[in-house]
Amino acid sequence: MASYFAHESSFIDDNIIVGDDTKIWHFSHILSGSNIGANCSFGQNCVVGPNVKIGSGVKVQNNVSIYEGIEIDDAVFIGPSAVFTNVLNPRAFIVRKSEFKKTVLKYGCTIGANATVICGVTIGEYALVGSGAVISRDVKPYALMVGVPAKQMGWVSRAGNRLEFDMNGFAVDIYDNSKYKLEDDNIVFVE
Repeated sequence: MASYFAHESSFIDDNIIVGDDTKIWHFSHILSGSNIGANCSFGQNCVVGPNVKIGSGVKVQNNVSIYEGIEIDDAVFIGPSAVFTNVLNPRAFIVRKSEFKKTVLKYGCTIGANATVICGVTIGEYALVGSGAVISRDVKPYALMVGVPAKQMGWVSRAGNRLEFDMNGFAVDIYDNSKYKLEDDNIVFVE
């Protein structure tokens, strides 16, 4: 049996899986059918589920709801009050649960505070969505996305630092000296 922490003010439904060393803080709710990996952290007032799959090492800050239809890979960071949708044209008087759109957050990406992710998109590995941005289309791996609607404003490293490319299309991250190459408008991790 997994060993995780849930604050006494949180609600944990039956039929869930939570990995070892995950922490679920004040006033959060994990709904039935959800599967959360190890070493995750959920700030206060988070809602997960139902039927959501979240990888290991994920950090979810305060006031985030992760609805059915969202899949999150390992090592993803979601900033405070980020918003996810699961229906493109919601109406209070029409039930559209059969129309949920799949949204995927790939390994190591970051969603900034107060960003909004419209359903049906994939956020690529290590991409960085700036605070307050509105994402309505797929995001390439390593892309830096800002604005409303979000536009790509450059590229970031695995550490989240902006990459500056030389004339030969190479960049070095100031964090760890890792190298990247820009090829056909995509990033290749060199080392």
